[in-house]
Amino acid sequence: MNIACATCSPVRRAYRVEGLDCVEEVRALKETVGLLDGVESLSFDLIRARMVVTFNEGAVSEAKLLAAVKRAGMRAQPFSAAVDGRSARSVSMLVAGVATAVGLTLELSGRTGVPAFVVGVVAGMWFVLPKAIAAARRLRPDMNLLMAVAVAGAAAIGEWFEASTVSYLFALSLALEAWSVRRARHAIDALLDLAPPTARLLRDGGEEEVPAGEVVPHSLVRVFPGERIPLDGVVEAGAGAVDESLLTGESLPVAKEIGSEVVAGSINGEGTLDVRTTKSADESTIAHITRLVEEAGQRGSRSERWVERFAARYTPIVMVCALLAAVMPPLVAGVAWGDAVYRALVLLVIACPCALVISTPVSIVSALAAAARNGVLVKEGAFLELPARLRTVAFDKTGTITKGRPRVVELVGLEGYSEQDLLTRAAAVESGSEHPLAGAILDEARKRGLALSRATNVRAVPGRGAEGTFESRTCWVGSPRWLEERELATPESRAQLERLSVPGRSVMVVGDDRRACGLIAVADEIRPEAARAIADLRQAGVRHVVMLTGDSEATARAVAARVGIEDVRAELLPEDKIAIVEALRSDGDPVAMVGDGVNDAPALAMADIGIAMAAAGSDTAIETADVALMTSDLTRLAWLVRHSRRTLSILRQNIIGALCIKVIFVLLTFAGFTALWMAIAADMGASLAVVFNALRLLKARQPERTGMEGS
Repeated sequence: MNIACATCSPVRRAYRVEGLDCVEEVRALKETVGLLDGVESLSFDLIRARMVVTFNEGAVSEAKLLAAVKRAGMRAQPFSAAVDGRSARSVSMLVAGVATAVGLTLELSGRTGVPAFVVGVVAGMWFVLPKAIAAARRLRPDMNLLMAVAVAGAAAIGEWFEASTVSYLFALSLALEAWSVRRARHAIDALLDLAPPTARLLRDGGEEEVPAGEVVPHSLVRVFPGERIPLDGVVEAGAGAVDESLLTGESLPVAKEIGSEVVAGSINGEGTLDVRTTKSADESTIAHITRLVEEAGQRGSRSERWVERFAARYTPIVMVCALLAAVMPPLVAGVAWGDAVYRALVLLVIACPCALVISTPVSIVSALAAAARNGVLVKEGAFLELPARLRTVAFDKTGTITKGRPRVVELVGLEGYSEQDLLTRAAAVESGSEHPLAGAILDEARKRGLALSRATNVRAVPGRGAEGTFESRTCWVGSPRWLEERELATPESRAQLERLSVPGRSVMVVGDDRRACGLIAVADEIRPEAARAIADLRQAGVRHVVMLTGDSEATARAVAARVGIEDVRAELLPEDKIAIVEALRSDGDPVAMVGDGVNDAPALAMADIGIAMAAAGSDTAIETADVALMTSDLTRLAWLVRHSRRTLSILRQNIIGALCIKVIFVLLTFAGFTALWMAIAADMGASLAVVFNALRLLKARQPERTGMEGS
């Protein structure tokens, strides 16, 4: 791209390009619009017929951009104001069909049908001819030029019925392909439609229904049972169960209470919720996901890039072969010129690469949309194909294999203290702490319905714990070492400490100034589906599973043993994780790294494919990795591997099938068994077959749930 105005501020605008149907048109636009001075970058979305241009207004005007599009044989309008040109193209196709039928009827009744056939040719080629002329000017033949030459050749040798039929069938083929492609696009549009257009805004003691786009962050909105949540936010009043399945694939409703995060597009199943918004409509999780899926479809995949390169070389070769087929037989073998030219025209039609080039973008977009609907956000088409070849997967432990939220697993009262007494004292001392272990104690106290009080004069003692005044006595919560230092240990407390101190647990002592009141064992809970997920990955063909963690060797091995991981690397620093991932990649097979998307960012970036445990609403995790699991269900990993293999399988079926049909008809053409209308019918049939085969990916089934929580 050229940059002619370094001091000008670049702008980015989207246009709907009428006639942008295939990679051939993308190449044409790159050669006209992309070479203009001042244009910095171009990106294309074939599914939406959209072109996004970044350019310097001081160097190139919008009028010049639109004129360049016109030189490529297409027309462009600003995307937001664009009117879809499908209706005009449908009329053109219908006129071509009616004219061809009228001409055939006249011929069968003994009269000339040529005038009707001429109308059929003009109508059928109305939107094709400008592109063909543009391709000829650039000396870059494409399928539009192939069809234009075939129709012109048929007319030149007096085969007007064939010319009109080919024009109509090609127009019909393009219309049917466009309809099929729109089905894939609607799968993405359905994501945007999840968020309701209006929100019930609470202000000045009343309710007002306003457009969701006008609600600013920190506003308060009310959501009744059965309604969709309009914006991302935090529950400020009320409680209920929210269905997030269309966003995360999580089939079970997720309980929400005061302080719980909710995302736009999810359905409030029960209970009225008052939600304090945290993001605007344009910044919501669902809007973010939709943008990422669209961008992933634009970036394409390795298969798409291969097909583009193949088509760029294939089409000129076909033109040369057709020319030789028209000239050489009469000169060498004495074949009649009319017969040779006719066979060459048939060869041009059947060799059109349309079926080949249209199948890959539809396949990739369908697979991306299906993955997003199942709670797996894939950031680029290339990362949709890569999981099919995975043989090594590295897992972070905390927040990935485990939930990353410590919980109380056992309470032991001493000196006659009950579990309730123990929790009440510990919660009073820890009520102002933000330490994860303090959070586990407070969560357990709330779960048991205890009335929480706050100790006074609380102070933290580094390396030991915290102490304060509760019920007129000094109360402390801390490490077993502090118990020994206070000289309050007894044979009973030491025996219980030894029993509770197993790998994977942290044990805290609760005491006062005279005795140890009891012990609290806290552990980071292993995800219930983790063991099954590891087993599923092995069954899906992953040979090597490794766990990377900064925790102690004993704790790491205890967790790994419970989930079925044999290769454990413990006590690692972030740079150690990077080195290990790099070493795993040296074997040559792709390596995936699964982490929480924040503290594992360097290792995620080093891996061939980084997979983040996003849990709906975590923008940082979504941005960090190549793939984000929008729910915390690890079983989605094996589903992603299988989905990737199914996608590759359908891509191969389409490519091989399209090429085989063309080879068969080329052989039949030289054997003299085909006609122009048969060739276009075969080409149209091949195009529709590969597109409908690709659309099967939209029906990718959600992985079976295990009943565990998904957030």
